[in-house]
Amino acid sequence: MSQSAKERIGVVGSGVMGRGIVQLFAVAGHEVWLHDSREGAIEEALGFIGELLERSVAKGRLSAEEREATLARIHQSDGLAGLAECDLVIEAIVENQEAKQALLRQLEEVVSHEAILASNTSSLSVTRLASACRHPERVAGYHFFNPVPLMKIVEVVRGELTRPEVIARLERLARQAGHFPALTPDTPGFLVNHAGRAYVPEALRLVDEGIATPAQIDRILTLSLGFRMGPFELLDLIGLDVTHAVMESVYRQFYDDPYYTPSWQVPRRIAAGLLGRKSGEGFYRYAQGKRLEPDVVPPPAVPVTRPFWLDRREPEWRERIARLAEAAGSRLEEGAGPSEEAICLVTPQGETVSETIAERGLPAERTLALETLAGFDACRVLMRHPAIDEAVLAEASAALGADGVPVEVIHDSPGFVAQRILAFMVNIGSEIVRRGVAEPATLDRAVKLALGYPQGPLAFGERFGPQTFARVLGCLHDHYGEPRYRVSPWLKQRIALGLPLCESL
Repeated sequence: MSQSAKERIGVVGSGVMGRGIVQLFAVAGHEVWLHDSREGAIEEALGFIGELLERSVAKGRLSAEEREATLARIHQSDGLAGLAECDLVIEAIVENQEAKQALLRQLEEVVSHEAILASNTSSLSVTRLASACRHPERVAGYHFFNPVPLMKIVEVVRGELTRPEVIARLERLARQAGHFPALTPDTPGFLVNHAGRAYVPEALRLVDEGIATPAQIDRILTLSLGFRMGPFELLDLIGLDVTHAVMESVYRQFYDDPYYTPSWQVPRRIAAGLLGRKSGEGFYRYAQGKRLEPDVVPPPAVPVTRPFWLDRREPEWRERIARLAEAAGSRLEEGAGPSEEAICLVTPQGETVSETIAERGLPAERTLALETLAGFDACRVLMRHPAIDEAVLAEASAALGADGVPVEVIHDSPGFVAQRILAFMVNIGSEIVRRGVAEPATLDRAVKLALGYPQGPLAFGERFGPQTFARVLGCLHDHYGEPRYRVSPWLKQRIALGLPLCESL
């Protein structure tokens, strides 16, 4: 690749990713050559790109002259030989190691010694792909996200033998095209897919255990924490078959580390054809690509006759619960312990409601847990247990929803929904930094750009306190006895030294 401002770029594969990469670099002013072995594929891709550019013109984002100039920079290449003058060739063919290796070997015979060969692989080892080449030092990963022009991030993956100057050139080219280059070594899942092994997998674990339904989990996380999509909406959008393949790949590449254990339920759903939007049904049902909203039966209106007792003593929380109780025609007790009639609300962080009841000697039939860590104004979460009196649960739900805010009732679990998923996200993020996959700032920015989270995992850790999540993880580990919930040594170290999570030191 030359050091000039505009480069000659080749793309092999005209599918969704390939044509997106072509559009990105052509709009950025580079000459781009597109090759595809399937007859008619290039014409289809060019037509698709032309339509997208026309929409940009209609929306005022691009002038008609810029559209024509962009299309003029895209060239068809009937064979690989037509890519001989390219400074960079990006392969975007089927996600198959043997096919990609064979293509890279062919390209090596065509391009100059100065040219870079890059793979858009999302999960295959770049080092293994490069091992098929005579000059693996010029091979790197260049993993874009769909849709390429809109997802302003690309993972720049360094193979074991990739030269530093190759990475630097790919990084510079990405920035010129308006994308954030997330630099990462060749590790399982790279950066984004590695970081994504928390949000969806822990949500699946909650469903596997019958703690909450997919719809409940989606509502809690979107309403309480501001996620644009819940984990099950996201699974349906991407496709369960695609997501499970990534989960399996990362799990196996880390030699079955329990951190990354996939859900046992997903293969059954895939076998049943419940893949998500593309099959018409996944965790939700769809018609013409739009989700069909199930009928929600509101809880029966019941009179609130019992007073409430809250274990938290902070004035802010007591005032909140007192207002709700009064709106429902009840009151909040002020005593250090509950009366014989009171509905007891406990606010554990990490512990189950059953453990909390036993430790504090509270009446099981009248005690529920209330989530107070993540959100309260848009969604409220109550945790029930097998010994609860159903009439008490009905009164508590009515009182907590007296102002119209929805109340979700889940089953007994260490850490509620938000606490568990956030703790797992923070822990996996800590492991990513500990293993040298990414710096804290790179991790958080990549996750926000690629996965659409409102904050990166380490920023979430700072927001709610790393000690909080270490506690939740400790409770999960004690409850299940599984190494899946072991606290990252990096997180332990930061807490012990009082160091921030979001800074490189």
